[in-house]
Amino acid sequence: MNENIFLPAEILLPKDADMAKWAVIACDQFTSDQAYWDRVRAFAGDAPSTIHLILPEAELGSEGEAAHIAEINRTMEAYLQNGVFAVYPESFIYVERTLENGTIRKGLVGKLDLEAYDYRPGSDSMIRATERTVPERIPPRQRVRRGAPIELPHVLMLCDDWEKRLIEPIGAKKDTLPVVYDFELMEDGGHIKGWLVSGKDAEEFEAVLSDYSAHVAEKYADLEGTPMIFAVGDGNHSLATAKSCYEELKAAHPGEDLSRHPARWALVELENIHDEAQVFEPIHRVITETEPEKLLKALEENACAEGGYPVRWYTAEAEGVVTLDPQKAELTVAVLQGFLDEYLKENAGKIDYIHDDDALISLARQPGAIGFLLPGMEKGQLFRGVIRDGALPRKTFSMGHSREKRYYLEGRKIK
Repeated sequence: MNENIFLPAEILLPKDADMAKWAVIACDQFTSDQAYWDRVRAFAGDAPSTIHLILPEAELGSEGEAAHIAEINRTMEAYLQNGVFAVYPESFIYVERTLENGTIRKGLVGKLDLEAYDYRPGSDSMIRATERTVPERIPPRQRVRRGAPIELPHVLMLCDDWEKRLIEPIGAKKDTLPVVYDFELMEDGGHIKGWLVSGKDAEEFEAVLSDYSAHVAEKYADLEGTPMIFAVGDGNHSLATAKSCYEELKAAHPGEDLSRHPARWALVELENIHDEAQVFEPIHRVITETEPEKLLKALEENACAEGGYPVRWYTAEAEGVVTLDPQKAELTVAVLQGFLDEYLKENAGKIDYIHDDDALISLARQPGAIGFLLPGMEKGQLFRGVIRDGALPRKTFSMGHSREKRYYLEGRKIK
């Protein structure tokens, strides 16, 4: 059996649908904007669409949630029975997504082995979460997945392939591959185009991945900790849900061989952090309803060192720079967040996470507030940070803007 943890899958795509109506953005976006989801439903109407197959998080916990989930499952079954899908066996899909700034983000859709993934703190699995998973966010998603006959992925998986051996060679020969979709995404999502990767082309990728995986430890020989092959860049709670449902299945069938069960796998899009279109935007910290001078003094006494990571701070009265101790963590944000977590257990203050530089400075200028303007994370730091320190603090970085998150497109049977 192939030892790779990322393999071609039996992929489902609609064969006669209006693709602009079919593809819908990840369910965990626009959680406070019900109007967005109302527009999506109005645009899709009764046409085949993934809006009929997902439950937006904006609607989780609503009075009709159970009935909505049951209707989702019925619609999935109807799509399967009524021939909505074309089936592409043993295939990958090579994807190019044109973003708002004109750059093209490249990826490869396939199935990931959940046996090789562990989102729990301290994991040394081959696939790990980049940020800490909130256990309370999993059960609502389990309610949606448990009865679903198919899955639709919005998970973005990352590889640290600075030599560009995995995905980019497929892109170089895309003109020889069949195009399976090519259209504009709704709600200003940009353009997306997909090519079928199967047969010899899929086998060639698997061979390269096998060699890449065999030598991945050499990349991080200077680090303590167990190296990993892939990291979850986006959609960690959805992947954690797939893992949890698979573990439930194993618990319900003790001693049974489930190695070939479709629930062992999850469909994801693999991307390279060294793709030019991959932008890791910093997420700044502001603490309000606090005593800025007291917090700053405690930070300097407990988490700073001469020659450390420089971070600029702002208050209503002043601004300056602290240098955070690099011995405490691989990433600047990890040192700061570790201090703030401990400080706010015993002291007054509310923390918020801000994307925009000007917004951070404006909020920090309020009385009783202090803001920290964090630097952008270098791409090469991500895997190193997770290997050395474990899953990174929440809100460590953002992979692009909300409209650039993955849209639901491909599907796969999981029952």
